[in-house]
Amino acid sequence: MDRQVREEGREAHPCVFVLDRHGTPLQPTTPARARKLLKSGRAVVARHTPFVIRLKDRIAAGSEVDGVELGIDPGSRHTGLAVFTAQGGQRRGRYAVQLDHRGAQIRKKLEQRAAYRRGRRSRNLRYRAPRFLNRRRPKGWLAPSLRHRVETTISWVDRLSRWAPVKAVHVERVAFDTHAISAGRPLEGAEYQHGTLHGPEVREYLLAKFGRACVYCGATGVPLNIDHVHPRSRGGSDRVSNLVLACVPCNQAKGDRPVEEFARPAVAARVKAQTKAPLRDAAAVQSVRWALWRALDQRLPTHVASGGRTKWNRTRNHLPKTHTLDALAVGKLDTITQTVNHVLVAGCTGRGSYTRTRPDRHGFPRLRLPRQKQFFGFQTGDLARAVVPTGKYVGTHTGRVAVRASGSFAIRTAHRLVTTRHTHFHLLQRADGYAYTTHPEKSSRPLPRRPAPEGRDVLPLPPEGGDFHARNSR
Repeated sequence: MDRQVREEGREAHPCVFVLDRHGTPLQPTTPARARKLLKSGRAVVARHTPFVIRLKDRIAAGSEVDGVELGIDPGSRHTGLAVFTAQGGQRRGRYAVQLDHRGAQIRKKLEQRAAYRRGRRSRNLRYRAPRFLNRRRPKGWLAPSLRHRVETTISWVDRLSRWAPVKAVHVERVAFDTHAISAGRPLEGAEYQHGTLHGPEVREYLLAKFGRACVYCGATGVPLNIDHVHPRSRGGSDRVSNLVLACVPCNQAKGDRPVEEFARPAVAARVKAQTKAPLRDAAAVQSVRWALWRALDQRLPTHVASGGRTKWNRTRNHLPKTHTLDALAVGKLDTITQTVNHVLVAGCTGRGSYTRTRPDRHGFPRLRLPRQKQFFGFQTGDLARAVVPTGKYVGTHTGRVAVRASGSFAIRTAHRLVTTRHTHFHLLQRADGYAYTTHPEKSSRPLPRRPAPEGRDVLPLPPEGGDFHARNSR
């Protein structure tokens, strides 16, 4: 019975961030407690998404603040952030954010701009002097698409530090730890001395190196075994350079034969070349993680760990693989006693554009955009709620608004695009460069959840009983 109670308590609703009367972060609270504070008039809404309240009668000096910690799982397309409390090796998840980067869009825009400029220089237009003296890159330079990932992650760390008393950060600095693979000991014969994390680290290395696919048949999405290119029965070692990934049928068919006897000559040559090839893609991600670690270390006490340790922590706590659960499992820990049941997804949208024209396919201006950003008190990207009394879109819709000078605004929800008059809109939060949605967190066991069409909610529901008028927002 006690075990069942503990299992039922493993998931909880995301916490509510709390500020004192001067804006200093206090210990996060539960949604039920926040509703009581709002209903009694002791607190007001400071921010809609993520939901933050501000107490009127409390200051940080007279409050007991234990503090929280922040886990970060950096990735190429998505970065997971988890706010948790840690005590005695036990972690309790309090809030989870999945940050969706737009590095691919930045790269596409840069390539498009370069193509426009290249085309203009090749045409019979006015002479443009070549420039060769301003092409030197400073030390530590990162491509804009990579720098974007670092800057947006740092921006969210600063945001969460303003809303919660963050006292430490745990981040993955490398995808796999070679010291953990070898336990930091010298070679003995042809094999490494195995460390505690030898299995998870080696598997993480191989998954990254071979793209999570069988090296012999290219199968993906199937169970993969670790195979020895030169079998151990014929003198092969357990070195990482002698290991590859193979699906179960290929692994059983190969048996104890060398790769030259099992595969065609072309396949055998490709496999042997792959085992010696460096991880170029992983090296690029590593450079971003190092830059992220340097920036974090200047702000907060930062603890680093490897991706293999994260996977080891997650699997022994029986948690599925998601970006936010990986962030919760980063670093040294014993057990994870609680996770959140919903994740806030923050998609990077930018804050608009400096360009005042829209080019055609040749790069010449086609349309001219207005210089004014605000119309009728709204601007594109604002979080708003539209209450449509009649017509095709009757009902209440919440999402990001796109303004027009005519006064006919469009609002994008999680399910559709709604167009209505500006008089039906009510401002919830000014544009901050992100589009917010929520989705349920994966669970290792089925849990009853509130039904959500298409598997995603529009926004996290704020505590009931609060006043969400713009006069209470900061």
